[in-house]
Amino acid sequence: MAYEDTAFRRKPDDSDDPAYRNGAGAADYRNRRLDPDGDSPAEPPRRSADDARDRVGIHLGWEIVLLLAVAAIGYLLYRLDPAALRRPALDTLLITGTSIGLLALGAGLTLRAGVPNLALGPIALAGALHYAEQGDRGLLDAALPALGIAAAGGLLVGLLIFGLHVPAWTATLGAGMGVVVYDQLRTAPVQVQGTYDPSDQAFYLFGGFALVAVVGAALGSAAPVRRVIGRMRPSGDPAGRPDGAAALLVIATMIVSSVFAAAAGILMAAQSAEPIRPGTGLEWTGIAIGTALFAGTSAFGRRGGVFGTLLAVAGVTLFLDYTERRGMDIALFAVAAALIGAGLVVTRLVETYGRPLPVGVAEEEWTGSAAAGTTWKPDLPESWSTSVPTQNRPDRWDDGPWGTSR
Repeated sequence: MAYEDTAFRRKPDDSDDPAYRNGAGAADYRNRRLDPDGDSPAEPPRRSADDARDRVGIHLGWEIVLLLAVAAIGYLLYRLDPAALRRPALDTLLITGTSIGLLALGAGLTLRAGVPNLALGPIALAGALHYAEQGDRGLLDAALPALGIAAAGGLLVGLLIFGLHVPAWTATLGAGMGVVVYDQLRTAPVQVQGTYDPSDQAFYLFGGFALVAVVGAALGSAAPVRRVIGRMRPSGDPAGRPDGAAALLVIATMIVSSVFAAAAGILMAAQSAEPIRPGTGLEWTGIAIGTALFAGTSAFGRRGGVFGTLLAVAGVTLFLDYTERRGMDIALFAVAAALIGAGLVVTRLVETYGRPLPVGVAEEEWTGSAAAGTTWKPDLPESWSTSVPTQNRPDRWDDGPWGTSR
């Protein structure tokens, strides 16, 4: 029985297009037919780098290394002087760790946001000098003006960065130089006037820092939060201006980091038994940036671990106390330089082993070609044949009792 199969064939929507009839648009037509978004079943869904999930193995591995390093330094300190890890010396150690931790938190936050704040050290020294001079007025009366001025300065710098759309390191370096002028107006060390002693709240202060560090890092590891925080990371044309949400992020980051730095300086002055010496404070900027990098925060922004900041701060604090008790005259600038150098190596490790799998590997896993060696291919419209296949079946319809021969 002869019949025409043209009634059963569906005419492609683009068959009237000359490009399609000439074969030029056949591939594009297949992709549009198989997936409106342009991904065929033989291809994995397209995703951006910011949406992809980072590999966390490098962060976990590095945090284990940091934990072992902290344990080793703590053991050496205990062997040198067991009283160093007992009260009241332990209270001083915790306050020092809280001060360094606040600086590292500010540095880590600005690094993740792609707007590093290089004025952290000068701000901390300014806060310490201000409290040393005004401490006799009481903790709140002396600390609130310093924190307010730091917040206002962070607001102005954030507006400058976003308004002119300039690199944050340049703007914050200039702002830091301005703060250095304030710091060096003193010609002699300033004796601390206040009577506030933070030793009684040492465990609470360090515990608060630890909680903020861990919770903040855990939130920052989530892909949506990481994507929002990294809006100001340099990419594409530097003349392109980010959206309004990025402006709020830059301003908030600058304000928070500046307030953290001022609070760190106040704690340094409050526990200091010696006068506060004028200087530049840039060594504390190096300590802050270096500790954040050494903790596993990438210098490129966005990536970072969970417990790295807490462990790195503990290690740096123990190391500084150990060198002081051993009488090792190591300058803070040398410690900062070593931390930054080691932190850059950690950044390369984090960026190399923390990024998502390459696209080719993801496609191979999605299609299963690595295991099976084959990839499913759809039955495409242009491969259909208009001829009727020859049927060699013995049970032909026209030979039976219902055939047309009878």
